[in-house]
Amino acid sequence: MFFHIVLERNMQLHPRHFGPHLRDKLVSKLIKDVEGTCSGRHGFVVAITGVEDIGKGLIREGTGYVTFPVKYQCVVFRPFKGEILEAVVTMVNKMGFFAEAGPVQIFVSNHLIPDDMEFQSGDVPNYTTSDGSLLVCLLR
Repeated sequence: MFFHIVLERNMQLHPRHFGPHLRDKLVSKLIKDVEGTCSGRHGFVVAITGVEDIGKGLIREGTGYVTFPVKYQCVVFRPFKGEILEAVVTMVNKMGFFAEAGPVQIFVSNHLIPDDMEFQSGDVPNYTTSDGSLLVCLLR
């Protein structure tokens, strides 16, 4: 579910940011550009935990921008099929229910809910069994 991995990214920086705080500018731009994004291969980037290496910059002709290869450590969230997650139910309706587990929004169709469960509408929509036990409920 959560993994600590090393990734690389090419960061472009405008010449006005060159100077004694170049590294700080690159790191803050990396955090702004990468944290909270998702890639199909690695999952959701939750946080950058460290910068391992900033390579030598390469000047882009005609623009003055410099491209720096940056190697960084980060925590990613990547759930797998069949994995059990703790989630917060956000909506319950006759079609099923929605829940959130961190940055992931989950929908469970009523076709996947056991047959002995029945949708109950009202002030607090929920799925209950014939004996009254509760499967899913949205508390307001």
